[in-house]
Amino acid sequence: MTTTRRKFLATGALAAGAATLAAPAVRAQTPIKWRLQTYAGAALGEHVIKPAVEAFNTIAQGQMEIELYFADQLVPTAELFRAMQKGTIDAVQSDDDSMASPTDVTVFGGYFPLALRYSLDVPALFNHYGLKEIWEEEYAKVGVKHISAGSWDPCHFATKDPINSLADLQGKRVFTFPTAGRFLTRFGVVPVTLPWEDVEVALQTGELDGIAWSGITEDYTVGWANVTNYFLTNNISGAWIGHFFANMDRWNEVPPHLQELMKVCFEQSHYYRQHWYWAGEARLRVEETKLQLTSIPDAEWATVEAEAAKFWDEIAAESPVKAKVVEIIKKYNDTMTKAGRPYRYG
Repeated sequence: MTTTRRKFLATGALAAGAATLAAPAVRAQTPIKWRLQTYAGAALGEHVIKPAVEAFNTIAQGQMEIELYFADQLVPTAELFRAMQKGTIDAVQSDDDSMASPTDVTVFGGYFPLALRYSLDVPALFNHYGLKEIWEEEYAKVGVKHISAGSWDPCHFATKDPINSLADLQGKRVFTFPTAGRFLTRFGVVPVTLPWEDVEVALQTGELDGIAWSGITEDYTVGWANVTNYFLTNNISGAWIGHFFANMDRWNEVPPHLQELMKVCFEQSHYYRQHWYWAGEARLRVEETKLQLTSIPDAEWATVEAEAAKFWDEIAAESPVKAKVVEIIKKYNDTMTKAGRPYRYG
C-alpha cells in the first residue's frame, strides 16, 4: 500500500506540474483581437467589407476576431495610414491615395486618371504585370503589410447641374480623391476634401456641386443619388484600385493558417465587389431614374485622354518607382489596345 501510495503521490505531483506548465498554452488560445477600419460608411460597408469580416470570424472558430469600424469611426480617413503604422488600429481597407500613404505608389491608388478601363485590369496588373511585388516592397519599407489589391467601381461625376461639355466643369466644387483632384484642376474643377459621412449634407447645403468618387452603384447605395441630379457617363477611370493593409508587427504575430484565411476572405471580398459593381453600373443606368445620364462627346473627351497621358509622364518624372509603375501601365494598355476586342474598343 505504501509503495502504491508513493507512486500515486509522485504521479499526482507530475500531473500537477504538467497542468501548471500547460497553463500558458491555455492562455495562448485567447482569441487574437484586431481592429480594422474601412474607408466606407456603414451603408456601403454592408457590401464592400462586412461579409468578408463576418466570414473570417466564423471560419476562424474563436482563434481570431476582427472588429470592424466604418469610415471615420476611430480615426479620420486621412489618418488611417498613420494610425495603422503606429498600431493604433491593426488593419485598414482603403486606397493608398485617400489615406495619405507616405509611399511612391500612393498616387496610383484610388483613381489614377484614365489608366484603367475595366475592373479586370486591376487584378491583371497586380497578379500578372508585377504591381503586387512593387506594392509589397514599398509598404514593407514603412512597416505595413500589403495584403492584397482589388478592383472596385469606376469613377464618374454625379452632379447637381448637368455636365455636357468640359466647359461645364469650370468652377465646380467636387468631392474627389487627391490625385484625381490634382488632375481635374486642369479642367477648372475645384477639389474639396471632406469626411466621407459629411458629403451628403454638403451636397444639400450647396457646399459641393458634385462628386467624382464612385460609380452609379455607390451613388444609389449610399444615398448620393438622392441629393444629385445628373450622372456623367464619361469616366475618369474604369476601376478603383483598393487594398487591404495591416500593421507589419501585428501581421507577423498571426499564425500562418490565419494569415492565409485572411487573404482568402479578402480575395473573396474583392471578387464580390467586382461583380456587384459591374452589374450595378449597367442596371442602375437602365432601370433607375433618380439620376439623368449626360455625356461629353467622344471628340471632346479625347482632350481629357490626351491630358492624362501628359499627367502620367509628369508623375513618372517624380521618382524611379513611379516611372516603373507608369511604364507598366503603359505597356499593359498598349497590349490591351493591340489585342483589340473584347479588351479594348476603339
